[in-house]
Amino acid sequence: MADLLVEWVLFGAPAVAVIGGMHWLFNVEMYAAWVIAYVAALAIGIGFQYFGIAPMNPRRGRAGNLRAAARADVLSLTAWQLGMYATMALAQLALLPAWLGGAAAVSTPVFWVIMQVAMLFGFATSFPVNWWLIRTGVKDPM
Repeated sequence: MADLLVEWVLFGAPAVAVIGGMHWLFNVEMYAAWVIAYVAALAIGIGFQYFGIAPMNPRRGRAGNLRAAARADVLSLTAWQLGMYATMALAQLALLPAWLGGAAAVSTPVFWVIMQVAMLFGFATSFPVNWWLIRTGVKDPM
């Protein structure tokens, strides 16, 4: 969800990329978008985890449930994003310039097809982490 939202926000308002480090940390907007998307994904993911965990553990309290939600989501989401970002970087910085003469713009179907492929790689890189988190009891199996 965060990747979808951030890409369109930056498409409509490119100046927002400054928040992610554009012009002061990075010279490539894609990297700034990744920083913003990662932070947004953590906020959304931890929020979803919290609202799933808190009703089952009311005695733990808000802070305890928030810590549990973060524990359940940070490693998993980081593994997902690493796989996804690595695939997007390979496509946008190497494959598409060689095949199409440049990176795909957010407003093109090519970008979104590549994003879907990248999400499959994100799933593949997060699967072992999620398996480990479930096996160690950090996450509950569904």
